Amino acid sequence: MALEASRLLAPEELQRLRGTSDLVGALLVLHAWGLIFASMALFAWWPNPLSFVIAVMVIGARQLGLAILMHDAAHGLLFANRRLNERVGTWLCAAPVFTSLQVYRPYHLAHHRHTQQAEDPDLGLSAPFPISRRSLWRKIVRDLSGRTAYQRRREQFRRGLAKEAKAFVANLVLLGGLSAIGYWWLYPLLWLLPLATWYQLVSRIRNIAEHAVVPDNDDPLRNTRTTLANFLERLFVAPYWVNYHLEHHLFMFVPCWRLPSAHRALLAAGLRGQMEIQPGYAAVIRLATSRPDDDGPRRDARGLQHI
Repeated sequence: MALEASRLLAPEELQRLRGTSDLVGALLVLHAWGLIFASMALFAWWPNPLSFVIAVMVIGARQLGLAILMHDAAHGLLFANRRLNERVGTWLCAAPVFTSLQVYRPYHLAHHRHTQQAEDPDLGLSAPFPISRRSLWRKIVRDLSGRTAYQRRREQFRRGLAKEAKAFVANLVLLGGLSAIGYWWLYPLLWLLPLATWYQLVSRIRNIAEHAVVPDNDDPLRNTRTTLANFLERLFVAPYWVNYHLEHHLFMFVPCWRLPSAHRALLAAGLRGQMEIQPGYAAVIRLATSRPDDDGPRRDARGLQHI
C-alpha cells in the first residue's frame, strides 16, 4: 500500500526536498573514494594490525557507500544531469563493487512497488527474522570468513553477471592504478578482502535494519525502518544516510543527503508516534535476535532454508 507524499508534508516542503545537485553528487563520490584511498595510504604508511583492521572496516563500509550511491543513481538522484548520473553510477559506484546499475534498477523498483508483500523481491531478506543470537553469530562468521561473498559471487555468475564486463574493467583499472604507483598488493589486501568480509557483514546489518521485524507489513509508516545512527555507526556501518530508510520509501524522489531533512520534517508534522524508528543498530539487532536459542534450520516465505 503506497502513501502519497502530499498527505504527509506540505507541497512547498516536498518541493524543497526534491532538489538534486551535480556538485553534491560529485562530492559524495569523491568522499567515498577519498576515504578508501586514505585508508589504504594509512596502512601502507603505518602497517600494523590496528591500522589494517581500521582500513578493512572503513573501506568495507565505503564499498557499501558506493552501493548506496549507486542506489541513488538507480533512482536518478545522484546527479541532476542524467548522463552523468548513469555514467558515474555505473563506473565509479556499481562496477567497482561488482554490481550492475542496469540489473539493479528494475529489481529495486519492484521492491518499492511491493514493499514487504509477497511480490517483493527482497522479502527473503527480512522474512526469516526474528532469529536466535546463535543463528546471527553463524551468519557473522560466514560473512567475515568470506563464505557469504563466495556464495553470492557464485550466484551472480550463475545468473549471468559475468557477462557484465564493466565490473571487471573497473577492477582492472583499480589494480592497474595501484600497480603503477608500486602498491599492487593493496588491491587484494585492501580492496578484495574488505569486499569479501566487512562489506558482506555491514550489508547484512543494513538489510536487517531496513525491513526485518517491522511492526506492520501493510503500513507504509511501519513496514520500513529508520535507525538513528551515531558517528561510529555512520563511519563503519551506515554511510551516506542509509539509516533513513523509512524516509526514502516515503519520498523516493529525495536524494540521500536530504533524507535527514525529510526526517525532521516528518517529526515536525507530528508523525513520530506512527513511524517505525529505532534508537540505534544495537536495538535493531536485539529485536532481530529475539527468537530463543534452541532453533534449527528455518524456512522463509519462499521456502528457502536459513541456518
